[in-house]
Amino acid sequence: MRNSGFAASASLMPSGLASASEVKGAGEEGAGGNVFHVFAFQWKPVASDADKARALKDISAFQGQIPGLLETHAGANISPRGKGYTFGGIMRFKDQAALDAYVQHPAHQALLVWLVPLIDAIELDLHT
Repeated sequence: MRNSGFAASASLMPSGLASASEVKGAGEEGAGGNVFHVFAFQWKPVASDADKARALKDISAFQGQIPGLLETHAGANISPRGKGYTFGGIMRFKDQAALDAYVQHPAHQALLVWLVPLIDAIELDLHT
């Protein structure tokens, strides 16, 4: 599922914009701190309600299974600006190495086998 090399470090200011000093160093490989993996799915017409429920169940089950995965939040996208992305999530990893290990983890690979044919996905990985 991981196909995005986008990385940014930004704390949101009250205006909702990150200052230049907060973004300084964004995208540096090996940056310290947590890494957030953000994803959103557009389901293909062949995806059933059972497939969608299974995706939520399987993604939620990563918590406690994947070393370095600190938090997992996933579910239906409730934004009216979702542009067809009706499901998404955020995962927080302790560092880049934990995210990299997750990508190759057998549980994640097993999810990809059946899920990828059912979705068009977008992903972002953000250093904090």
